[in-house]
Amino acid sequence: MRRGVCNAGGMATLSILHLHDNFDPSAKTARVQRLMSAWGERARHVTVSADAAALGAAASTPRGVAHEIAQAPPPLAGRPSVARYEAIARLMRRFDLVLTYGWGAIDGVMARRAFAKGLPPLVHHEEGFGADEASGLKLERNLFRRAALGAASALVVPSATMERIALGPWKQPPARVHRIVHGVPIAAYAARPDPEALPGLTRGDGEVLIAVPGPLTAQRNPTALIRAAGGLSGRFRIVFLGDGPERANVEGAAAVMGIGGQVTIVPGGVERPYQVLGLFDLVASPSLVEQFPTGIVQAMAAGLPVAAMPVGDIPTMVAAENAPFIAEWPTEVRLRDAIQALMGDAGLRRQVGAANRARAAAEYDEAVMIARYRELYERALGRPGALGG
Repeated sequence: MRRGVCNAGGMATLSILHLHDNFDPSAKTARVQRLMSAWGERARHVTVSADAAALGAAASTPRGVAHEIAQAPPPLAGRPSVARYEAIARLMRRFDLVLTYGWGAIDGVMARRAFAKGLPPLVHHEEGFGADEASGLKLERNLFRRAALGAASALVVPSATMERIALGPWKQPPARVHRIVHGVPIAAYAARPDPEALPGLTRGDGEVLIAVPGPLTAQRNPTALIRAAGGLSGRFRIVFLGDGPERANVEGAAAVMGIGGQVTIVPGGVERPYQVLGLFDLVASPSLVEQFPTGIVQAMAAGLPVAAMPVGDIPTMVAAENAPFIAEWPTEVRLRDAIQALMGDAGLRRQVGAANRARAAAEYDEAVMIARYRELYERALGRPGALGG
């Protein structure tokens, strides 16, 4: 990849290096690929993953996007090393812009600090925290971020919660911190859902369908939802819209709670959630480590009420009408009660869902998100209009 080449239309084509903690399918990688698609022929992309085995999202690169996985890149993970940082810096020098994502890619930011001469601008993105920081921030990571992030042109966070952390424990100046909320294509969620998009999903007589977004990982806390659901009264089916390493635990918990026949796991996940969310009555999120979850935005855009744990920005991102159904700490019994209240009143579900859709349309359209990223990246580059408009 060379800097400053031109595409077939004579426009300058930017070369962008993406350094990820991992590049497996997720809301984060889907958003990155959506932005790649928005830049179109104006940019070419190279991706490095700190976890060299986590490259599953590469298969879903949008048509027409010039994207490749770096061959034999320097390792992003490992003990701090001058030689490793220098190797990362050499790779960066081949690009116009460097985008880093998550704690797993923070060594890319530190490499830019250690070897800044001749390096392109860098924008760092923090999506949230893993299970290892769900119960509290790690002091050593705070200190490392403080030291590294001075080399970044900007730090992007999705939530007000993370913005407070960036300004507080990470001690970043306000001018460097940019909160860009996750957006979705609102209009797409207004279309009629496609029953064929989830083959085999049927609604039993009087059954309430509950969707759970995201993959089955420990940090999403799916077994807590199963325990909560064991105390629900009425007919329901819980559908996890993604598979994952917690599948066996979820199935085991469902069997213990006597609701194994009421739990469905969609293998591989759902590629186009706007086609299927309208088939459901409500969305539940038991996760304990969210910040500004895309799955909640998608549920709102689809006109669904949400029952969730009170983590990150969830209590304030939903419509006011939905606020009573964000569980209170500290127990999953509260989540059960929120789900139960929505299960028992179809009119209430419609009212809350309509309010959520109106809020999503007003505040979370992806066109606004794309424009915010475009403006930020062009400002870092010092090249207005470089990514279109």
